[in-house]
This record gives sequence, structure tokens and C-alpha cells, in this order.
Amino acid sequence: MRELVRTNNAVLVTAIDALLKSAGIPHQVLDQHMSVLEGSLGILPRRILVDDERHDEARRLLEDAGLAHELPALPPGQVADTTDDAVLGGRLHLVQQRHGHRIGHDAILLAAATGARTGDHIVDLGAGVGAAGLALATRIPEATLTLVEIDPVLAALAAKNIERNGLDARARVVVLDVTAPSEAFVAAGLEPGSADRVMMNPPFNDPARQNSSPDPQRRAAHIAEPDLLSDWIMAASRLLHSAGTLTLIWRAAGLDKILTTLPPRFGAIAILPVYGRVGEPAIRVIVRASKASRAPLALLPGLALNDAVGRPTVEAERVLRHAETLSLAEI
Repeated sequence: MRELVRTNNAVLVTAIDALLKSAGIPHQVLDQHMSVLEGSLGILPRRILVDDERHDEARRLLEDAGLAHELPALPPGQVADTTDDAVLGGRLHLVQQRHGHRIGHDAILLAAATGARTGDHIVDLGAGVGAAGLALATRIPEATLTLVEIDPVLAALAAKNIERNGLDARARVVVLDVTAPSEAFVAAGLEPGSADRVMMNPPFNDPARQNSSPDPQRRAAHIAEPDLLSDWIMAASRLLHSAGTLTLIWRAAGLDKILTTLPPRFGAIAILPVYGRVGEPAIRVIVRASKASRAPLALLPGLALNDAVGRPTVEAERVLRHAETLSLAEI
């Protein structure tokens, strides 16, 4: 756990405690009884600690409540427009922008569905700050990773996250458009057939059906142009060797587009639906396909993120917090 606030104002401690409880953020109030033991009559400060994974969320909660002046200064090297967030139960720490596109469940689910072995070369297309690729690399010893990201700001954060998690020796990031020609990939050290696995979480919202965000970075991360999926799948096919596999996550309502775009470059298509809540329609599909395979399609049992009353399911917690894999990774 990390310290959020240190104060000897008992009323403030009570107010922050109530705010955190209302937001469902796990926390502890320490040193409540020290003033009695020491006879200091409240001179010694109390400390409020929160889970690492919820620390930045807790800071934002206090800022929104007008209590920013009670928060300690950010650590050296961390600027105000970024946050340092722990995921996978603290196994992975990611610096990301405070505003704009931020990592979510999709990246962690993609990593959990991407099968890889020791020694594999993995390419993460459209990597952002590196969440999916680095989540996979932390689980697969000696696998090498290349993060491909078009936005130089996000690529710089991805490079920082590689260093932050001690993966400098086997991970790197290149600033490159996924739709760039083969020559640009070769110039970046990505030869055709050089990858064992490609993973990707491409923009998938239909601009004709979903409203575009006014934030340019969020819009670029979410809105899919008409030929985008085809271009990304072509890039993946070029990067993979003859026995390589592609894993991608997409909106469930767009599954038909995936099934018409993958062939003939890919076969052995396996689909894992993801449900936001038990009993409701799927919100995502995670798809794995093998290059040039002719094996038939397989529809796997799905994953529900929350139960009928909105509580995280045991299965989802195993993946999102405890770094367990999904069935797609075992195929």
C-alpha cells in the first residue's frame, strides 16, 4: 500500500475515510491511537494508505473534492499530467497520461489470451504505453518484445515503462505507423517473418455509429477508419513466420468484420466472447488465428467480468489481478 495523505486533522481524516469508502477504494488509517499513547493530544499525524493499484484514482478523488492541497508532492520524475499505475496485482507498473486514452481491461485481457513461449519474439501493434505487451513479457521469461506505436508521446512513455519494469534487455519500442509499407518496418528492424506472435488492440469503434471524442488521442485510439482492420491484419501477416499466430481484441458487434477479413491469410480462428455482466450480450471478442492454417473455427466458453449484481467474478479477478491466462493462450 502507498501513503495518500498524512495529517493531524482528525476531522479531515474522517472526511477522507468517508470519501474513499464511498468510492470503494481499499485503504487503511494508521497511527490513530499514537497521540493517546504518546500523550501528544493529536500532534502526531495520522497516515491514510491505499492499494497501489488505486493510488492515482484516490488522488484524483481528493482533487475533485477540493482537497488537492492535502496531497503530497508527486515523486521526482513524475509530472502532473501523468500517473503511475500498478496493474496485475502490482506485478506491472505503468506510467500513462492523466487525460486522454488510458489503459483498461482490454489490454490485460489481450495479454492473457496471447499464447507465447520462452524465446518467442512478440510484436504488439498499436501498443500505446505498452500495457498489453509488457503484461505478456512479465509472464514469459526470455521472450523478446517489440512495441509498435505511431504516437511519439505514447512511445516515449512505453520506453519509460520498459525501463520502469526492468525489461530493457528484451523489450524495445519503435515509432511507426502500423499501415506503413514493409520498407519502413525493415528500417525499424522488423523483417518479414521475424515474429512468432503478433498481438493487437486496434481502434474498433465505427465512426458512423459511435460519437467521436473531442480528445485527438482518445479519438485515434478508438475510432476505426474503413480499411484499418484489413491494413493491420496485413501488417501482422507480413511480420509473422509461417507458423505464427495473431491475437486481437475487438468489439463483439463487429465480429462479422473480423471473420471476413482474416481469411485467407489466417485460419484456425478461435473466438472467446467477453461479457461485461453475466446474462448480458458480449461486449468484446478476443480472437486468435494461425497464419495460413485451414483448421476450422472454434467458439470457446466466454469470460464474464462481473456477476449479475456487478461484482467482479472470480474468473475475471484471476486474470486481471493475478496474471492467469485465458483458454485462448493454451490453444
